[in-house]
Amino acid sequence: MKKRIVVKIGSNALTRSDGRLDVTRMSALVDQIAWLRQHDYEVILVSSGAVACGRRELDVSHELDSVEQRQLFSALGQAKLIGLYYDLFREYHIHVGQVLTMRENFEPGEQYRNQQACMQVMLENGVLPIVNENDTVSVTELMFTDNDELSGLIAKMMKADTLVLLSNIDGIFTGNPADPQSELIKEVMPGTDLSAYIQTEKSSAGRGGMQSKYATATSIQQSGIRVIIANGKRENILIDLIRQKQTVPHTEFTPYGAH
Repeated sequence: MKKRIVVKIGSNALTRSDGRLDVTRMSALVDQIAWLRQHDYEVILVSSGAVACGRRELDVSHELDSVEQRQLFSALGQAKLIGLYYDLFREYHIHVGQVLTMRENFEPGEQYRNQQACMQVMLENGVLPIVNENDTVSVTELMFTDNDELSGLIAKMMKADTLVLLSNIDGIFTGNPADPQSELIKEVMPGTDLSAYIQTEKSSAGRGGMQSKYATATSIQQSGIRVIIANGKRENILIDLIRQKQTVPHTEFTPYGAH
């Protein structure tokens, strides 16, 4: 029986230091997702990066407020992002489908069931769902906190076995990750409180940060789903997590009922 895994790739894992999309890194992650599918994993990809894509495409000559910027750059960038994914996955003869969603689609009811059924039929027919928030209409209080929250809701809705949150750091540390004295927390058992260790700074490219990853991980852990926080810039991170997990730096939240 196939295992179902939700992979969330954050903006910081997909962009270079200058804020531009890192197509080489994106290609490497696509290679790894293709490997997962070849090894009997059903993959749902939640990908950030649309705003970063769009911002580099267009020089705007007049001032835009933050909502206008988000709407303009995400609309422009989402087309480019999904086009890149389409081309990269086509090398592996993998069909991709775009799913743009909003917070209200996760309220109980018809929209939730329609969304769930859409992704289920995609998976049954070998299509890889690529999910992102519909930033053109989701603004201010209507937005998800970030794609960490979105990926957690997707993992619950689709009854995934594992949720992998990829950023540009190895996981949760006992202090600032840049401090040599800080240690990586490798396993988090249910009910463990790590709030004292969570850095509150937001990420440079995305909306989230370790705080949102921690909040998502503890919530999804309670639903019986394993959560892994790892560094998407590490070579072969997804493959290594499957093959030789013990030697790969990451933080794993053991789900309720696993022991």
